[in-house]
Amino acid sequence: MENRTWKVLQIASTYMGTIVGAGFATGQEILQFFTRFGYWASLTIALSTFLFIWLGSKMMIIASEIRAKSYEDLNIALFGVRYGTIISYFMLVILLGVTAVMLAGAGTIFYEHWGIPYQIGLLLTIAASFLLLRKGMKAILAVNAIVVPVMLLFTVIVMIDTYQRPGSGRFLTLATDHSPWAAWASPFLYTAFNLSLAQAVLVPLGAKIKDRRTIALGSWVGGIGIGFMLLAGHIALSLHMPGIQQYSIPMGGIAKQLGYYIQLIYIFLIFSEIFTTLLADIYGLTLQLQERMKLSQQWITFGILVICYFASQIGFGPLLSTLYPMFGLISMGWLILIIRKRIAHPRA
Repeated sequence: MENRTWKVLQIASTYMGTIVGAGFATGQEILQFFTRFGYWASLTIALSTFLFIWLGSKMMIIASEIRAKSYEDLNIALFGVRYGTIISYFMLVILLGVTAVMLAGAGTIFYEHWGIPYQIGLLLTIAASFLLLRKGMKAILAVNAIVVPVMLLFTVIVMIDTYQRPGSGRFLTLATDHSPWAAWASPFLYTAFNLSLAQAVLVPLGAKIKDRRTIALGSWVGGIGIGFMLLAGHIALSLHMPGIQQYSIPMGGIAKQLGYYIQLIYIFLIFSEIFTTLLADIYGLTLQLQERMKLSQQWITFGILVICYFASQIGFGPLLSTLYPMFGLISMGWLILIIRKRIAHPRA
């Protein structure tokens, strides 16, 4: 029983850390997918929470059933061999792009907040990633076991501060110019985009855990945690609408009002979320490439880090701005297929 509880918490923390990510820490994702839709947002966050519980559990159970070695195995199970392979190649390019951006973001934090040169920041992040990823899934679980409690602490502090301010219930009445159709499409897009990216780490995690009940419980705890953090961020951002939309990092503007020490927690959180996304993406890429290349896991990880280091020198913005809309469409197709996919009944 104790072992199951620990596994449930590991699944939940990894799920929360992988999904919420740097988008929550900056506040941009919450603003774009939820808060700008005003009073609709609370209901659409509830819908997203349900989708994360249901589909996160389903994805990991399917991965467990088919003993998936990487996210490509899941895509083949969903799309068939031909299209599943094409989509997996497309995801490989996207994940490389996201990984390069995360690495560049880590270097920027070293430079802007800690006064350490950008190149040294990149190299330190690469070294830490390589050393941790030698331990495989254990490293991702361990990092999320530290990061997620800090993320929850920050969320609780923001919630307490928000409720102490006049107008804390503004999220219930916040007006919007956007149509209800756009508001209700948003949680599906948000869930599809995040789950399809998160499969890089959630698929191998599900494959390692044989017990369906453990996976389901972990998804429930993780999904509710994701919903809580999305709602907390939305309530805090609603209080500062519409002015908060001018910030590139909206939650940064809120953190500044909470004092020096909260800002320190916030900077740690931003870096940690970037770092956990980096680890998850590299791990997923390594597992996929290992199925095609006769090289050790360490050499493949090293090669990915070298490619991302050079990509981070020139910036990856133009490529991502082209790929992300395409990836959004693929993600919606992926979401529909995973909804339709049946799970086999457990054997007696």
